[in-house]
Amino acid sequence: MGTLRAETPMSVCMLGYGGLIPFVLLTIGLWTEPSDPSFWTLALVSYGAVILSFVGAIHWGIAMMSHELGPRMVNRRFMWSVVPSLMGWSATLLPPHLGAWLLVMGFALHYWQDHLLQTIMTLPRWYLPMRSRLSVVACLSLIAASWVLS
Repeated sequence: MGTLRAETPMSVCMLGYGGLIPFVLLTIGLWTEPSDPSFWTLALVSYGAVILSFVGAIHWGIAMMSHELGPRMVNRRFMWSVVPSLMGWSATLLPPHLGAWLLVMGFALHYWQDHLLQTIMTLPRWYLPMRSRLSVVACLSLIAASWVLS
């Protein structure tokens, strides 16, 4: 597939990588204040759920705007786009260490969906590498938190 743009826009870098700051700081807080993990855990799992919902919405937007996808693929994008929100919400209802793992699974599944999407339509060349880096840091933060919590 072709590419739309080779270089990641600066605003995308700032917003995307800036979005990792809460993952990292909340995980550090959980590791440095393990005697009372409830605040750190609630904040981390809640933030993870919000971000997972956000990335799911990317596919909703693609389904609405893409002229490259046929009706069947558009419907699949719409259907997938709500799965991350449901996974994120469910994660907030589980015991924290299980919620963190559900979020990890959600980020991994979403990356897989992004990869599949790139095989059927043109995405910016920077999109998948950036999504990969963002997902890895988010998942490592959640795994580290889960380790403290279990």
